Amino acid sequence: MSFAARTKKELTHIVTKPCCERAELTALIQQCGAIREGAILDLSTENAAIARRIYSLLKTHTSAALEVIVQKKMRLKKNNVYIVRIRRERIAVLNALGLTEDTLQSAIPPSAIARDCCKRSYLRGAFMASGSVNDPDSNSYHLEVSAHTERQAQAILDLMSGYHFHAKTAARKKEFLVYIKEGEKIVEFLGLIGAHQALLHFEDVRVVKGMRNQVNRLVNCETANLNKTIMAAVRQLENIRLIEEERGLHTLAPKLRVVAEMRLRHPEITLLELAELLPERVSKSGLNHRLRKLDEIAQRIRAECGISDDGSFTHSHTVSDLV
Repeated sequence: MSFAARTKKELTHIVTKPCCERAELTALIQQCGAIREGAILDLSTENAAIARRIYSLLKTHTSAALEVIVQKKMRLKKNNVYIVRIRRERIAVLNALGLTEDTLQSAIPPSAIARDCCKRSYLRGAFMASGSVNDPDSNSYHLEVSAHTERQAQAILDLMSGYHFHAKTAARKKEFLVYIKEGEKIVEFLGLIGAHQALLHFEDVRVVKGMRNQVNRLVNCETANLNKTIMAAVRQLENIRLIEEERGLHTLAPKLRVVAEMRLRHPEITLLELAELLPERVSKSGLNHRLRKLDEIAQRIRAECGISDDGSFTHSHTVSDLV
């Protein structure tokens, strides 16, 4: 069972007040309902738990005669489709919930969302009927509720906006989507509609992913710093050996000579460790200054001898110069 299916199954077991049940039923009818030929109201879903929820709510809040039909889809996964059918009393059922056949897939009836608790229940019903949410282990966070019409999608968006979910709308084929991309806002939405077990699982996975990403960033940063340190140390050793071969370290100023000799003895240590080994107290910035001086001297020697940075001779030298 997918994370979205587990979330919906959890929502079908919530016990609420009568007014909230009516709000939830209104959303389920608006999202799942369609008027068929012969003046039949069909409420269709591929989720058996939601079909049971629709049937239970209709039995509790209406006196309509209900039929339950199970059909198998002929395409793709060939899942079962569960249909709760109302034949005769469809108009009475719709009117009792503040709906008509013309407004079935449009605006939300004001009576359905008169209270804050009912607004939450309506969103719960809308999510159960046509919503989905990515598994938190997936590459991206995404929660959506689909709507039949643009007006219906805008009504759901306005309802979500009242809770600052930063939801957006988009058109997809013949549907309109209301979606949330932020992990934190998805957690808030799950809490609002009462999916507390799903919320805890989502939050646990999100925290672990955040910690893993933070560790990866720190490791990458440390690796980059280590590579930078190694390259700098290699460069320093090359400079000092060039000066030693071409002029000798005895030609250097005493302070520079001490640094050069100490670096040759300890090629693997950091600048901070190198500074601590020097006879006189030198800060890290001071040591850096001396190493830059050695680099400048080495660069002058390379220019005079026609040596490139990689140690090879430049094309300006003739064969006789190298013999």
